[in-house]
Amino acid sequence: MSKTLLLCDCLGSQTVDATRLSAATDAACSGCYSSLCTTQIDVAAKAIQAGDVTIACAQEAHRFSELAEELDAEQPQFVDIRDRAGWTDDKASTTAKMAALIADAALPAPSYKSIDVVSEGTCLIIGPQEVAMAAADKLTDTLSVTILLVAGSVVEPTSAFDFVVGHLHQASGTIGQFEVKIKAFQQSTLGGRGTPALTDARDGAISHCDIILDLTGDTPLFPAPEKRDGYLRADPKSATAVADAIFAASQMVGTFEKPLFVRLETSLCAHSRAEKPACSNCLNVCPTGAILSAGEHVTIDPMICAGCGSCAAVCPSGAITYDMPSPDHTFRRINTLASTYREAGGTDATLLVHDDHGAQMIGLAARHGRGLPAHVIPMEVSALSGFGHAEMLAALASGFAHVDILLGPKTERDALDPQLALADAISADKVTLLDIADPDALSDHLFDKAPTKALATPILPLGTRRQVARLAAKALNPDVENIALPQGAPYGAVIVDTDACTLCLACVSLCPSGALGDNPDLPQLRFQEDACLQCGLCTNVCPEKAITLAPQLDLTDAAFTQSILNEEEPFACVECGTLFGVKSTVEKIMEKLAGNHAMFANPKAVRMIQMCDGCRINAQYHSENNPFAGGERPRPRSTDDYLAKRKDH
Repeated sequence: MSKTLLLCDCLGSQTVDATRLSAATDAACSGCYSSLCTTQIDVAAKAIQAGDVTIACAQEAHRFSELAEELDAEQPQFVDIRDRAGWTDDKASTTAKMAALIADAALPAPSYKSIDVVSEGTCLIIGPQEVAMAAADKLTDTLSVTILLVAGSVVEPTSAFDFVVGHLHQASGTIGQFEVKIKAFQQSTLGGRGTPALTDARDGAISHCDIILDLTGDTPLFPAPEKRDGYLRADPKSATAVADAIFAASQMVGTFEKPLFVRLETSLCAHSRAEKPACSNCLNVCPTGAILSAGEHVTIDPMICAGCGSCAAVCPSGAITYDMPSPDHTFRRINTLASTYREAGGTDATLLVHDDHGAQMIGLAARHGRGLPAHVIPMEVSALSGFGHAEMLAALASGFAHVDILLGPKTERDALDPQLALADAISADKVTLLDIADPDALSDHLFDKAPTKALATPILPLGTRRQVARLAAKALNPDVENIALPQGAPYGAVIVDTDACTLCLACVSLCPSGALGDNPDLPQLRFQEDACLQCGLCTNVCPEKAITLAPQLDLTDAAFTQSILNEEEPFACVECGTLFGVKSTVEKIMEKLAGNHAMFANPKAVRMIQMCDGCRINAQYHSENNPFAGGERPRPRSTDDYLAKRKDH
């Protein structure tokens, strides 16, 4: 049974072709209405009662949701085709674009993981005494408030909330789990006349709270303070900002769901091996400090993670993946938008990627300005910083002619800029970051930019981010074998100085992705470019400094096979002839040790250097100074021995 699609032209303010949309989306559509939310709401009620309905109106979603509750029916789905498509000054048809948006909304919503966070309402307020006390007076009915004053402050007696004096030295944690360390900590003593006395100052006092209200106006206690749940910060000179922070604090009591934004597979992490550093991409871009080193891999504190997605975008191995939604769902959305638009007759579309801030700009541009051009398809994502080079290339290879990413106030540029540079190296001038804050300027930019040609033969983006990126690069560069990439790219080759390399194979034993390998039968160093993460571990562990990295993308099949980077002639055991080791290395050892070291003054000891492991052990065992020899074994005792011993006693 097909889904029911309810279309409305919003009092005739947009052109909606119900017949074509029904055919393009395989949805049952009886026509286009003009006022579903008012005079024709009985039509909506009937469809909602029947179930499995999508209503093409996002503005009045709350009205239709309330109607579903009254009817005790399943909640309908909603899709906005008015602000994002119908309301536009473009004279071209928007039907193909509407079909793409409807098909995108019809995709099954992914399930998300979360954990419960409990806040009991204990609140620490820091700031100037007058401002802090005024805030405490407003919060004391809903929260358990403590004010931290600076040393020398006059403490006024009150039973409404607590005062302490000191200097907040360090803070950690998040909502429901804050831990603060206070220097010169003093508490007021109860009782007595006049100003309450204070206890003796002591350092290292530790306390816990659920909420921190910072009204100091000084340096924030945490990196990216706006992303730290439970930490509210306001300029004490701004009454409006302080009032907003007070109201927000009053709402932070109860049990909250904390989304688990990212997933970490530690076995894939290339952070370190054998105490040698390698990849630290995620550590370098995490704005909140949620990612820490934990030996050979990193750890992510899910309570501090704000879900910006930067770590997943820069992770070369896929050890960190964004999970709200997963890369698979993002690729599926991109392909659905591109293929539906194309099948509905649209050509040379531009994908406009944006967050919730961008959605507001698009809405304002549609209602009060020119709206979006017919060929610009908006796609809202929860984390712009997580839209990395793999997603950019997937969009281009799926059939979009261009990708525009509309930046917002919360966008982390530290991760996004290098991802853009990487995508630009693979497909030049096809992806643009739009740092535009005015809705009219956004419309003007999109209308003034001439559309470019899309890929004639699109791909289906399936697989991991690395696999999709490589597949897309090959589709976008059909006649190119190798692409030079910027420094820090997660793809590339390993260059070995064969004159310096001794084939010690330290790089092979520690390579986290298996890109470097050996040959158990011959002294060879092998390499498979497809697996190389360019993490730099091999360069850090090489004792001869014989390895350098070459960022590139080999688009030929050679990238999937092992090549020999260095090889030498093996040494034949002087006893049995078995090949072992490297001939040049054995000869160098002979040259340095024979006759020059006390342990190898004996020719027999020198000869052992030229033996394989088995022959060397045999030679040592039968030598005069056998290191494996023990004392003479005692004669086995018999019954006669025991009987003789009894007679003696």
